[in-house]
Amino acid sequence: MFRRFLATAAKGSAGPTIEAADIVIIGGGPAGLSLASAVKASPVLQGLKCTLVEGGKLVESLEKFYESPPQFIDKRVVSITPASMDFFKQIGSWDYVKKDRTETYDNIHTYDGVSGAKMEFDSPELATMIENINIQSSLLQRVKQLNNENPDNPLTILDSTKVVDITEDPQNEWPILKLDNGNSIRTRLLVGCDGYNSPARKFAKIESRGWAYNRWGNVATCKYKDNEFRFPTGWQRFLPTGTLAFLPLPNNWCSLVWAVPPEISAIVGKLSDEQFTYMLNAAAKLTPDELTYLYEIADKEPENLIEEIKWRLGLFNKTLTTVEQKENFPLEIDYIVPNSRAKFPLKLSNADSYVEERVALVGDAAHTTNPLAGQGLNMGQADVKSLVETLENSCKRGLDIGTKIALEPYWAERAIPNHVMLGIVDKIHKIYSTDFAPIVWARSLGVNVLNSLPFVKDFIVGEISHKGK
Repeated sequence: MFRRFLATAAKGSAGPTIEAADIVIIGGGPAGLSLASAVKASPVLQGLKCTLVEGGKLVESLEKFYESPPQFIDKRVVSITPASMDFFKQIGSWDYVKKDRTETYDNIHTYDGVSGAKMEFDSPELATMIENINIQSSLLQRVKQLNNENPDNPLTILDSTKVVDITEDPQNEWPILKLDNGNSIRTRLLVGCDGYNSPARKFAKIESRGWAYNRWGNVATCKYKDNEFRFPTGWQRFLPTGTLAFLPLPNNWCSLVWAVPPEISAIVGKLSDEQFTYMLNAAAKLTPDELTYLYEIADKEPENLIEEIKWRLGLFNKTLTTVEQKENFPLEIDYIVPNSRAKFPLKLSNADSYVEERVALVGDAAHTTNPLAGQGLNMGQADVKSLVETLENSCKRGLDIGTKIALEPYWAERAIPNHVMLGIVDKIHKIYSTDFAPIVWARSLGVNVLNSLPFVKDFIVGEISHKGK
């Protein structure tokens, strides 16, 4: 039996109630649902009373996807590492993933838009592209299975329910969540999987520090031209304005992440899908100076943009006379799925701590990063794995799982790896966000040297793809 308590159902009850729980998770994204599944799949923790609170229509949308997936891949996709996939398998949710909507790739090709210096990373099953909703849907199905196995103490999901306030119980200092349906929950441990503007983090009075990158990430689902097929490859071009990435999806589709300053994002955002497609193909091949000129045309004379790009790409493509030269660039984009374009601001943040008395932070509530390395969700999954192991050890030792002393091992384990990853991604962004000649020369020399040292590249790949194991 899948116990589900909706806010709308409570509004018809006799009056507000205060329920008690061992763990309350705020947020039904991949991190929140992973944590809920892992807790209920744990022989040590499954007896705890656990509630997940989500403001959106979580269950309805995820059930709809599972029963009848849409034709096109959703624009919200992520690249998961083998470590993250292993964790999904460990908690039993991978069995419910729609495998035909995922794409595993073995190669990432990066190239400098100013100097042309390139680096290739190769490793069997380097990463797998998957929709966020596919992850969430599989986790919900796993929760349903676990609830059927443990009907006396199922996970409670309160969807379409918002947290309007969090206070502290004066008697035992437990957090009390006031919900928009008038009810409240008092909990031994509050876990914030509630994103960058985390109410849980604010309640715990934990500071988060970082900065905005003055870049917008433009995303879309795109189709490569079908006149040629290549094995699935991730492509990333570093331009002074930001990173352009094409990540492989099934059947010659790809996911776009294009980081540009706000003024350029505003210009390309007004283009039609056809004009936007031509701009993508230009951004994958033409020089930064040519792109600057094209942005001006896109802003002031958009009706002339396509012909201008056709002419410039035609000249460029004539210089690619060998197969090897052509394979230094991604296939051209044919078209974009209608209504798949969106954008979001890029920023970096890291909380001063991931734990406080009665509170733990996971995923974006604890840290956010530039998506150029595709590590955001994977860092969150490593957080979940670590937190669950910490709670299991605390229970085995007879500790109160909500106390800071019981939660500290989680913070101690995740602080350094997350800090290192955030620092690496930030430095890459800053090094490539310039066309200053000495820096371009230095970074290109470094890339060319690294590309000739397979053992160094293998180490980098191993550190990124298996982080969290």
